[in-house]
Amino acid sequence: MLSSDDNEMLCLTGSAAPMGKLFRRFWLPAALSAEVVRDGPPVRLRLLGEDLLAFRESNGRVGVVSAYCTHKLAPLFFGRNEDCGLRCVYHGWKFDVDGNCLEIPNVRGEHLERVRATAALTSYPVREAGGLVWAFLGPVGAVPSLPNLAWIELPPERVHLSRWLQRANYAQGLEGDIDSSHISFLHQGAPVNARLSLVDPVAAGAIRNDGAPVLDVVETAYGMMYGARRDAGDGRYYWRVTQWIAPFYTLIAGSRSSHSGRAWIPVDDHHVMTFNYMYNSERAFTSGEIETMESGNHFPPLCRRQAYELPDGCVIDTDVPEAQRSNDYAIDRQEQRERSFTGMFGTNTQDRALQENMPSALGRPYGALVDRSREHLVASDAAAIAVRRTLLRLAKDLARGVEPAVSDDAGSVESMSAISECASLAELLAERAGDAHALA
Repeated sequence: MLSSDDNEMLCLTGSAAPMGKLFRRFWLPAALSAEVVRDGPPVRLRLLGEDLLAFRESNGRVGVVSAYCTHKLAPLFFGRNEDCGLRCVYHGWKFDVDGNCLEIPNVRGEHLERVRATAALTSYPVREAGGLVWAFLGPVGAVPSLPNLAWIELPPERVHLSRWLQRANYAQGLEGDIDSSHISFLHQGAPVNARLSLVDPVAAGAIRNDGAPVLDVVETAYGMMYGARRDAGDGRYYWRVTQWIAPFYTLIAGSRSSHSGRAWIPVDDHHVMTFNYMYNSERAFTSGEIETMESGNHFPPLCRRQAYELPDGCVIDTDVPEAQRSNDYAIDRQEQRERSFTGMFGTNTQDRALQENMPSALGRPYGALVDRSREHLVASDAAAIAVRRTLLRLAKDLARGVEPAVSDDAGSVESMSAISECASLAELLAERAGDAHALA
């Protein structure tokens, strides 16, 4: 459990909040590169509570800028993206990807240059890598290198990217990703889970029969890894080794060469943008594999692209899952009674149904904060506890003036699953030290 003060520090990510200041020290995935079209419509975003637009100008450069014109705060989403700039259709003011005001057609004479000098949009450093548009919302003098993640440098045909909106605080989603115990329950049964159907039968039996894995948690320079050990019978164990890369990335155990994980980027305190990456370190994905990925059976869920209105009236452009709170996540009670543990189709749908409907702390709107003072944590929650402690420590250190370190080690680590007689994570890593797919 967490105290009320620590719970707020963990969850609140606005510009004045300690965790918000911490997240602003890291590059943030903002959109898929494919979404931002040259001279095309801007993409409406909200990152850490700030309303922004991403647009690609005529020469291919991408900008992430304030969503509102500096003249009368008209929404620039309706602007004309043309001739290397975004022009507001209210009075014709034009801005480039760096936020500079290029033209003010409704001002003339000696006042023009004075107005232009003070009319720049807020803009943020932008990079494109790994099929994503990245934005840095932190101090100008504290821009770090892009995160060293294994999939960023892979050819695009080996990587599958997606993003969608989840109506919950980022912490609910992140903690679900690093919870190995729940897969023995929430994701069991038909419809067949696409991931578990690819697991060795011994491993699948261990997941099904041992719902109380023993966790071995290790803090690392890049964040944390943990091994979840399940009894597989005959003196063997099924190990799932999961990575958390500070502050919001995960790598989930998969097959030898295919891996997946997510980045949990706060939209605000009520919503999180889930960026999902699946990658094969050895070869391109086949058309059949891509079809399976996009079937909704695992990640991403079945979605529809839409202009989504947030509760305060701001609109963002995003994929929104079709199974959602308003339709009870398409739960089938007959299916639940006869075949499936949940009666809900798709791994992510099952996750969201629980994470989006946890009770909020007193006085907070739906989706803002889970009241973690009411929890009863157990040994299999050790990974979530470790991540909470690390994030709180980093936020408190930053408040004292200690900048977070950005480790280069993350690019050399992977998730892993294995059948082994090793009883500890240290033994397992030593056993797999010569395996090209083992952890660094």
